Order: sequence, then structure tokens, then C-alpha cells
Amino acid sequence: MINLKTILLSKNSCKSIWFMRQAGRYLPEFKKIRKKNKDFIKLCLNSDLSSEITLQPIKRFNLDAAIIFSDILMTPYALGQNITFIKDKGPKLSELNIKNLIKNNKEKFSQKLSPVYKAIEITRKRLEKNKSLICFIGAPWTLLIYMFGLKKDDNKLDLDKYNNFKTQIYQTLIELNDYLCVHIENQINAGADVVQIFDSWAGIIPENDVKDLCYIPNKKIVDFCKSKKIVTICFPKGLKDNYEVFNNFVKPNGINLDADLDPQWAKNKLKDVVLQGGLNPNILLRTDEDILKAATKYIKTFKDIPYVFNLGHGLLPETDPDKVKLLVDFYRNYNE
Repeated sequence: MINLKTILLSKNSCKSIWFMRQAGRYLPEFKKIRKKNKDFIKLCLNSDLSSEITLQPIKRFNLDAAIIFSDILMTPYALGQNITFIKDKGPKLSELNIKNLIKNNKEKFSQKLSPVYKAIEITRKRLEKNKSLICFIGAPWTLLIYMFGLKKDDNKLDLDKYNNFKTQIYQTLIELNDYLCVHIENQINAGADVVQIFDSWAGIIPENDVKDLCYIPNKKIVDFCKSKKIVTICFPKGLKDNYEVFNNFVKPNGINLDADLDPQWAKNKLKDVVLQGGLNPNILLRTDEDILKAATKYIKTFKDIPYVFNLGHGLLPETDPDKVKLLVDFYRNYNE
């Protein structure tokens, strides 16, 4: 087995598998912990439990990489926003005070997130040396969606609110980028060796603003990582054909495909990058035959290029862990 970081740097074609949101939600061992820890943010700040949750899917499935149990909203939390999770609706953040954001200092920010870094240190000691430990951030635009409350219930952009806040959005974007780079570097220094940058709401950016709100901010972060020799995977979910423009502009080490992208298109269009993921997580809610058929399509498409098997989004809470095991075993044992 080749370490994920090595695959992303060398662009070697080698079997490797992990899943987004592999730690949490669907696992019974996680649900036991979650039942006793109602406050999600406090759970993310419990270093020992965060490490334990991170390692649960590694123990169960022997995946090739662990991803630290945390949340992209830990960044706005550290910048002073209160976060509550509303059942069936998702997170709600208190009103953003931009002056307070600008006043924030990097030491105070890092101190508030120190339990996350401690969890990474603990996990790195417990994790096999040949397995990567992935950390992550939300890309600026995706965080701004939550920080300004820009998303409607139907997962579409609230254009009225977006236009009202546009000046503040651009102002906050610049500040936010700096804090995200600090958060990445702190996580890497704690023991992570790859960072995934989640731009989960890239697909709802108004077309004329995609470059300014997606391409440029992601590139600034990736360029920072390159200057620090930090390995990156970008996930600009929902960009469709603009995945190609994004890849050519940002130039990450790896790029995660979403479930809407045709894998053959991705193989033909996305060059000089390690491809990852693509399989629709909803497939894991269907029959074994459906799962294996869908997985085979991705395995065959990417068999002769560097590819990391993963999903087109995170594992769903209702996923049966036995289906995950079925998929992992099938991928490990697949031979043409």
C-alpha cells in the first residue's frame, strides 16, 4: 500500500480508498458517543473523543487514510460566531460582526482551535505510519454561505441577501483566507499530512462571480500550501464543466469529483492532477448488485491513471456499515 500523500505527490497509479465523512453519522459506535454528547461543537473540541471517532472507520474497514473528525464550521466558531445545529435544517450561525472578524488575531484563533490540533497529535500517534491523516477546511465561499446565511432551504442561493451583503462578502473573503491558511498550517504541524479543501457550495455561485469567489480564493490557499510543501485535494462541488477551468487555474495535487460529473469526461478533461471520488453516496442505500455495478464503472474508467477511490460527497447517515464493507472488500479484491 502506498501512502495517500505519496500518491498525490508522485501521481502514481495505485489502489487507495477512503471516504468523505467516513468518521461519524452512520457508524453505531459513533452514535453511542454522539448520544452522550449533544453539543456537536463541544464534541469536535473533545480531543480524545475526536481522535477515537477518527479511528473508528480505520479499525472497522482498514481504510488507507483517516480524516480527522471535525467540522468546516470550526473556523467561524474560532472567529467568534455562535453555532447551533437545528434538526432537519442544519447549522445556524449568529450574526456576523465583520469588525470583530478583522480584530481577531491569529494567536487567539489558534488557541480556540487547539483541541482540534491536539486531536490530530493523538491520532497521528495511534494511526499506522503508512496511513495518511487528512485534515480539512471549508473553502472561503462555502464558509461565507453559512457565515452570512446565504442559502435557502432548497439549497439555492438567496440572491437578495447575497446582493445586499456583496461588499461585506468580498471584504470578509480576504480576511478569511488568511485564517484558513493558519488553520491548515496548524493542522499539518500537529501531524496531518494532506489537506482537503471543501468548496461544497461552489455550484451555486452566480456565474459572473465564480472566478472571484471560487477560483482565486482556492488558488491562494493552494499556492500557500505549495509554499509550505503541503499536499492538497480540492473539492469544488457542483461546478460541472467548470471543473476543468478550476483545475487548470488552481492546480491542486488532487481533485475530488462530484457525483454529477461523468467519470469519462473527468478522465479526458482533468489533467496533471490525481482524481478522487465521484461515486454517488446514494448508491450505498441500494442493492449490493447496484453498488458493485456502479463501483465497477469507476474502477474501469480510472484503471490506468492515478485515482483514489472515494465518493462524490460524504457518506449519508442512513448508510449501512455492511454496505461500506462490501464496497471496500470489492475494491480491494477487484481484478480484471
